[in-house]
Amino acid sequence: MKHQAALHRYTTAAVASAGKIIDEYSTSFGLASRFLGKATRRDIGNIYALVRLADEIVDGVAQEAGLDLQATAAELDRLETQTEAALATGYSTNLVVHAFVSTARKHGITSDLTRPFFRSMRADLHHDQHTAESLADYIYGSAEVVGLMCLAVFQDMPGTDTSDNDLLTTSAQRLGAAFQKINFLRDLATDYEFLGRSYFPGVDPADFGEDQKRHLVSDIRTDLAAAKPGIQKLDQRARMGVEMAHRLFSELAETLDNQAACELMLRRVRVTNRRKLAIAAHTVSTTLLKKTPS
Repeated sequence: MKHQAALHRYTTAAVASAGKIIDEYSTSFGLASRFLGKATRRDIGNIYALVRLADEIVDGVAQEAGLDLQATAAELDRLETQTEAALATGYSTNLVVHAFVSTARKHGITSDLTRPFFRSMRADLHHDQHTAESLADYIYGSAEVVGLMCLAVFQDMPGTDTSDNDLLTTSAQRLGAAFQKINFLRDLATDYEFLGRSYFPGVDPADFGEDQKRHLVSDIRTDLAAAKPGIQKLDQRARMGVEMAHRLFSELAETLDNQAACELMLRRVRVTNRRKLAIAAHTVSTTLLKKTPS
């Protein structure tokens, strides 16, 4: 019993540390997760924390700390090794990893999802440009599997309709893909100028035009539309959180569409906090209305 109490205390501390990462890095993700119940919000936060930790390694933190490419790759490898070991044992000295595996082992998240994720993170260290095939693989690992990790949590909620898991899976993957493509588009200048990356095949950020922008936004809208049916099958709390995220990113897609292509290379578009709160209020009212008996 003493051992169990000690492990519980450690896990509680690990989860608390993971929760700080959402607070620091993502107001949108943090706002959407507030619709979830306490336990689900904790699990989604644990997933986000590991994803963000890996992402920060390859997106400049390690470099700013003075690590060269080889040392940065070694840190990413170390994080993956820690994650794999903890998935097997349920324990890690890395608090973020420990928090993640406390969620992963409970909801059946395995290395089948973490390995593609780390493969995509590793690609950021070695790929400056992508082909259509390498981009599809990158998006699957960096975004779609994250959607599938979150879905594993939502599927265990009592109100989720799991009668069509193929629909839920497709929805989670298409939503993750849409979120990633939106971030690629809004970060076009930063990725190119500071990280030397160009994700979209055939797109030269230095010569980015309106036709290219419209094509990319159209593709994003297709993904967002494909994600909608599965969202409606989720438990009400999960549905509100995911719907909130869907609407926020849909707003970003429209903002990107309305912004001149040349302007996207000058500033990063965003949704104002006031607009986020309005979207949140509308999400709550419409989701609850659907469940109100006639």
